[in-house]
Amino acid sequence: MGSLRIRLLALWIMLVVSGIATGYLLFESFQQTANARLARSEELVARACRDLADRYQFFVAGWSGGPIDDRLKSELTAVTRTALAGAAGIEGGIWQANVGSLGYAFPTYEGTGPKTDLPSAEQNTIGQVNAEALRSGHPASIRQAGRSQVLIVHACPLRGPLQGVTGWTMTRVFTAQGPAYNQLLAGLVVLALTIFGSAVWLARLLYTWSRNIALIERALDDRRDGVVDLPKLARTGTPELDRLVDALNATGERLSLERRRAASAERLAALGRLSAGLAHEIRNPIAAMRLKAENALAVADGSRSNAALGTILQQVDRLDILLRDLLDMTQAHEPKLAEVDLASFIDNAVDAHRELAAAKDLILTAGTEGACSELPRFDPFQMQRALDNLILNAIQNCPPGGSVAVEARRRDGRLILRVADTGTGISNELRERLFEPFVTGRADGTGLGLAIVREIARNHDGEARHVATPRGATFEIEVPWRPC
Repeated sequence: MGSLRIRLLALWIMLVVSGIATGYLLFESFQQTANARLARSEELVARACRDLADRYQFFVAGWSGGPIDDRLKSELTAVTRTALAGAAGIEGGIWQANVGSLGYAFPTYEGTGPKTDLPSAEQNTIGQVNAEALRSGHPASIRQAGRSQVLIVHACPLRGPLQGVTGWTMTRVFTAQGPAYNQLLAGLVVLALTIFGSAVWLARLLYTWSRNIALIERALDDRRDGVVDLPKLARTGTPELDRLVDALNATGERLSLERRRAASAERLAALGRLSAGLAHEIRNPIAAMRLKAENALAVADGSRSNAALGTILQQVDRLDILLRDLLDMTQAHEPKLAEVDLASFIDNAVDAHRELAAAKDLILTAGTEGACSELPRFDPFQMQRALDNLILNAIQNCPPGGSVAVEARRRDGRLILRVADTGTGISNELRERLFEPFVTGRADGTGLGLAIVREIARNHDGEARHVATPRGATFEIEVPWRPC
């Protein structure tokens, strides 16, 4: 199924198509009604002309003809008036070629008085239709369409003592007036209002829904200041969306509560692991010192005192290093950012370990990718220590004949520092807890090196991670190239 916006748009399109189709049907219905009226009017005009011909035949019966004078015209006008008296809206008269009108009448004229003047605007048309009827000897008609009416003129030949005489009738059919036209206009107005109202309503509905959904999306996507809880969403005023907003707010509250509980449990678990690891790391040197001291005291001549004191000092140094690393890990130091020449930085970091690598018969390489005129910004001292820890781990875990590669590159506005070795890799049971304090795969390790690497990366708004590779172990530090 498509989105709600697409469905509402489809509904709007259907309304428009339905309105257009209905308007077309209304217009066609009006056209058919108008055509029927025109056909009916043509029939009435032809019938009125036949009635006029019958009256004229009755008038000239037994008459042998005479001069065309005012008296004859008056009598022919009376004949026309009598013939058209029952034909509503029809005017007409008797026409003779080369003379013109012999009689004219409009007995059903609805004006203020009787109409006796031949319509001058239509006189040419009247002459044309009479000439056609006289030429062919059969009735003739002319239809002229105007903007709001159709003019119908009909002529039929008249037989009698007068030569070249025809009768004609005429009517006007108003296509833009009357009940049918008013119904058409009313229907089109209703359709237009319906479609316009539907379009406005649907457009407002689409805009409101789209705006409210966009507000919800922006609120849910907002992760400023490291906030991971669902935000408190404001109600939209739309009941359907408000039910969703209330459900999201309730879900967010439950998730926030569970996250706080999980964080508290995680802190307690981490504290427990840290305490256990710290106790183990401290207990071993203390046990060694106790044993050496007891052995020295057991010999009365004090021959073992110097050796015991030397061992005790070594264990004190070990404890000092352990506590220093622990403090470095737990106390966040604000990095002092500076522009760093990446190639020189990597070379210096690698050079500090070349003798140790050579002593273990390892190949230690350095390289940078993606030269850029813009220098990265980070704390070179903190990052140097992080790289030292990674390089030392790689050297200590790599067998003789292996290699350690240190690389730096820029990727999508981020600085990637990568240390890869060809050693035995990381065991599956350690991978999930590599960066936790006191987790180590070496008997002589403190388990704080990778934890310090992670804290330094996080101090730079970055992250440290282990990258799974087919051979050996690979670690990456990713930080912004140019922090804001």
